[in-house]
Amino acid sequence: MKNILKLYTDGGCAGNQNDINLGGWGAILEFGEHKKELYGSEANTTNNRMELTAVISALKALNRNGLEIHVFTDSSYVANCFREKWYVSWEKNNWKNSQKKPVENQELWEELLALVRNHKNVTFFRVKGHVNLQGKSTNTDKLYAKFIEWNGTEFTFEDFKYITEMNNKADELANKGINELKAD
Repeated sequence: MKNILKLYTDGGCAGNQNDINLGGWGAILEFGEHKKELYGSEANTTNNRMELTAVISALKALNRNGLEIHVFTDSSYVANCFREKWYVSWEKNNWKNSQKKPVENQELWEELLALVRNHKNVTFFRVKGHVNLQGKSTNTDKLYAKFIEWNGTEFTFEDFKYITEMNNKADELANKGINELKAD
């Protein structure tokens, strides 16, 4: 896994169901020993838009194409789209979902697909969000079992702990974006 760029992403929205709300996104790019943190915010958005924006922003920050990339996200919306190839049907059906309704966030999906297609191989992995691995009531064995169920057996328990910690840091960056927006 040495030559794989890893992206840890998260997005969130304070007041997601309200017309007036604050959204934030965070991403950590990691290649070997090199790390870069990114975050931002947007008013009056949705959680799903912020999850997509986190991945888009991370991919836009890259200065070359043709990479092998692992994306770790707590968004089943983002991960499942790629893992189950929802986008293939969406594109084939003129951006209509299985209920024949327009796909939500089409412009962001199109942007994300274009960015993903610039690379050799982009694999999406699902991570349980907002996990306190040091919590006394946290059952890390159970969480690891779920992680393996979602993502396969290539990850060790140590990998799982590290990935979870990095996604928690991406969540902190998303909250930093929201807090800066609140301060404005």
